[in-house]
Formats: sequence, structure tokens, C-alpha cells
Amino acid sequence: MTLSSPASRQDLLNFLSELGIETKTHDHEAVFTVAESQKIKESLPGGHTKNLFLKDKKGNIGLVVCLNDTEVDLKSFHKKTDFGRVSFGNADLLWELLGVKPGSVTPFALINDKDTHKVRLFLDANMMEQELLNYHPLENTATTAIQKDDLLTFFAATGHEPTTIKLEKED
Repeated sequence: MTLSSPASRQDLLNFLSELGIETKTHDHEAVFTVAESQKIKESLPGGHTKNLFLKDKKGNIGLVVCLNDTEVDLKSFHKKTDFGRVSFGNADLLWELLGVKPGSVTPFALINDKDTHKVRLFLDANMMEQELLNYHPLENTATTAIQKDDLLTFFAATGHEPTTIKLEKED
């Protein structure tokens, strides 16, 4: 199954508006890494994030969303979840399931998984302590700020029940 036409940035913003969610989107140069996003982070309030698209050998697919400075221990991820040992999902699978390209991974891409629910959502507990959060709106040339409670409303509207876990690497 391949997405014939994944949601666009405007489709996403329209969907959020239909849900009564107010967001603020800031355009900027394309960023592909957390390091490249440092300049943007300095000018935008709220928690800045990174997203990991993962799969295990059993075929489970997960989207891990955390603060950009979180050191995620992927070797112990299976101990905190019902997943097996995980690796990163490839670009083709990312496009097939979430309709975004590497560098643009975002929890907003779950708008493209609202019918099949193939992607499990994992939120870092530390990130969920932030009231304002920042994510790409399906493309890495912008950042959209959203209130935490509104983000949870978005997840519910896409049929994704997040699992909140402590992802920080433990010493």
C-alpha cells in the first residue's frame, strides 16, 4: 500500500483548524538535522523536538517523538515497550506509511496514517512536560508551534493513542 497523495502542509493546517486548534508556523531554510535547527530553536519559544521512525523484525512500526537534546537508548527501547529490538525504518517505508521524506519526520505525519493506524506513537515523558511544542508541518522548511493539549487532540483525531515513556538514556 502506497499513499497515492499524502496530505500537504496546507491539508495539515486545514485539518488542525477544523479541529479548532490554533498553531503558529514559521518558515525557514530547510533543516535536516537537530544541529542544523539550532538557529531556529533560538528564535522560537517552546520545546524543540526530534523524531525517530523505527521498525522491528516483527514488522512493528513506531514513531518516537522527544526533545531534540534527548539521548534515546535504542538498545533498551524493547525493554520499555512491546517492540522487539529496533532499527531505523528506511525512506521508502517512511514515505509509504507517513507520506514524508527523511528530514521531515514529524508527529503531524500521522495525518497520513489515520485510516490504517500502522504506526505506533511513543512520546517522551520529558517532552510532554512542555506546554508549547515545535514540529515540522510535513516539510522541513517550516516549524509549527502547537500547545501540548492541542497536540493530544490531533492524535485522537487521527486515531493514535500515544504511549508516553521515559526515553532518556539511563547511566
